[in-house]
Amino acid sequence: MTKFKGLLVTGVIGLFVLTGCGGGDEVAVTDGEAPANAPIKKVKLKMASAFPSSLPILGDGGLDWTETVDTLSGGSLEIKFFEPNALVPGLEAIPAASKGSVDLAWATSGYYAGINNVFSMFTTLPFGPNATEFLAWYYYGDGQKLADELYLEHSIKYVPCIMIPPEASGWFKNEIKSLDDLKGLKMRFFGLGAKVMEKLGASTQLLAGGEIFQALQLGTIDATEFGNPAMDEGIGLYQVAKHYYFPGWHQPASFLGVFINMDVWNGLSDHHQAVIEVSCGDKVRDGLALGDFSQPAAMARMIEQGVNVHYWGPEFLAAFKAAWDEVAAEEMAVNPEFKRVYENYLAFREQFAIWRENGYLK
Repeated sequence: MTKFKGLLVTGVIGLFVLTGCGGGDEVAVTDGEAPANAPIKKVKLKMASAFPSSLPILGDGGLDWTETVDTLSGGSLEIKFFEPNALVPGLEAIPAASKGSVDLAWATSGYYAGINNVFSMFTTLPFGPNATEFLAWYYYGDGQKLADELYLEHSIKYVPCIMIPPEASGWFKNEIKSLDDLKGLKMRFFGLGAKVMEKLGASTQLLAGGEIFQALQLGTIDATEFGNPAMDEGIGLYQVAKHYYFPGWHQPASFLGVFINMDVWNGLSDHHQAVIEVSCGDKVRDGLALGDFSQPAAMARMIEQGVNVHYWGPEFLAAFKAAWDEVAAEEMAVNPEFKRVYENYLAFREQFAIWRENGYLK
């Protein structure tokens, strides 16, 4: 157990007690027994966010995280949250961290898929694992090792910092009564699921969260998926579309994270690195708990506003799954990094199946 300025936090190696937090830009750090020989200078970092701070869970979660970092570091590590477009556009936050034009990004790995689709798998996978199985693969399987290797090539240290429960499948202006109704739809869609929708005839594009409402309102897109109900309510999608579909087959559980320029990461003390990793681990816990807690009330409010909630029928789910299998096979055929990660993931899921099929109520 580790103690940071009176806050008890489990799960970090070593014991740090921060003292001398009264003033100036330096904080003395001890190892729990004796004072350190030299004070640690205050570190200030700039973080570009892909999500506005007004967005529930993902956006305001970034602000909350910076405050936790400040507290756990005793004020010796200050991370300044910048709204999308304040430093760079939201979808450019991770590339900016890679180049070193910002210190770190608050985003999701799938927003780096334009570089390589393999990065989408460190956010989520269509028809993939639930939250606990995803965590098991990432932290105790090979997920983290693979992510570290791939992001190192782009000068990034990736630290997962929120996990959220399932997302919704999307908002449509008109009810979808058959698979033919998907053909020709212009739809905002995230990650690998976008390729599935394209297989079924939709035309997809990736828009940042702050751009979706206007695009849907103006008819630039006909439909969209974004987040779970609390997040979708937060950007007002219920005001411009009334048919809300579940389940979120494309995102059964999703990681958000911080993407730190590798030179910046290597320049941090062991203590500051530990503060980031421990605070992010705590935020994963909070994202799952707050994520599930927030959804019922948000759904109820939107239903009162005339939203019609639909659950995809077997015909649709079978078509989505078949299209995903095609997409995965095609990606593996042309992308060796994708093949390596996906085959590792499939092997883990196969071994995990005996527990998944017997340990959980069906």
